[in-house]
Amino acid sequence: MTQLKPLFDDEFTDLPLKRALGQVVKRRENGAKVVGAYCSYAPVELVWAMGGVPAVLCAFSNAPIGKAEETLPTNLCPLIKSSFGFIELKTCPFFELTDAVVGETTCDGKKKMFELIGKHRPLYVMDLPQCPTNRGAVDYWRRSVAGFKEFLEAEFDTTFTESAIEESIRESNRKNRLVEEIFAFAANRPSVITWQEMYAVATYAMVSNGCEATAKLEEVISLLNERRGKGLFVSKENAKRVLITGCPIGGDVLKVLKVVDEEGATIVGLDNCTGLKPYLHRIDEGSGDPLMAIAKRYLQIPCACMTPNAGRFDQLKKQVSLLKPDLVIDLVLQACHTFNVEAIQVESCVRNDLGVNYLKVVTDFSAQDLGQLKTRIGAALEMS
Repeated sequence: MTQLKPLFDDEFTDLPLKRALGQVVKRRENGAKVVGAYCSYAPVELVWAMGGVPAVLCAFSNAPIGKAEETLPTNLCPLIKSSFGFIELKTCPFFELTDAVVGETTCDGKKKMFELIGKHRPLYVMDLPQCPTNRGAVDYWRRSVAGFKEFLEAEFDTTFTESAIEESIRESNRKNRLVEEIFAFAANRPSVITWQEMYAVATYAMVSNGCEATAKLEEVISLLNERRGKGLFVSKENAKRVLITGCPIGGDVLKVLKVVDEEGATIVGLDNCTGLKPYLHRIDEGSGDPLMAIAKRYLQIPCACMTPNAGRFDQLKKQVSLLKPDLVIDLVLQACHTFNVEAIQVESCVRNDLGVNYLKVVTDFSAQDLGQLKTRIGAALEMS
């Protein structure tokens, strides 16, 4: 394959998190307040509207887990333990830059962990209704969104207007459309975008907004169109195609995706909340109640913490139809009971409704299961 021009041609070409950190540092040096978040349910439009910058906090390394286990149960989700360990060790540069943190009650382990980190930073916990179609759920969530706005105004001694929120919504919608367009380039056969590039785009978009982000993402689209026009591909024509779904990915858990690469397959979709999921759906513009518009959009995010979680299956069907994968890998972190139990329904949907091979992988952030992963993924690809 021809040497390709990087989508991000800078000193962080292979270091997307350091690029994101650089963006946060730059904005902070220009006076922006930094609000840390762990989850895609955090309504970042409010952070942007007050002139701040969101920072997605560290949660994907095995290194700090030993420290976390001095306080937390050993049989807890590795993502939660890693998050807490980073804070205790003061080794997450994003957290060290934060002026405040927002959390959401997506699972029992996380919400209790938030109680422990509240002593480190001003903290607002948003109570997420986990039956989103129930009567009153959206109204309740709107109150949580409004509470977060009031927290930001009180904590930073500022006010921001409805017009500022509307402008933030418009900018967010523009950015999210562009990210979705970029991910769709993986539908090309052979693909013209790698999973590493998709991950880099998602990571960049987490901490970037406004004209700068729009210009950069449009540049990425131009480069991808150029690749496609010149027949410059990132995979072999006959490579097996893989869609990744399930728990958040990043850091040490990327070992699963690297095994797929080693087996000669190509990953064409990241259906995770550190991939495409946070950029789906749009917020209604000019609704007259921007907080309600934000609340409605965020309740559409199809996380396994929701019940019923019909949106996940709708999205899987769209992704399979668009990307034509040969195999869907459902990545589940150990002790993440919501994704683990929901995997039963996901397997039925993928195998029976969509006619695609399926593999559930339950893992953590250690390297102990690399041999097993290679065997299982290799076998699943051979059968696909």
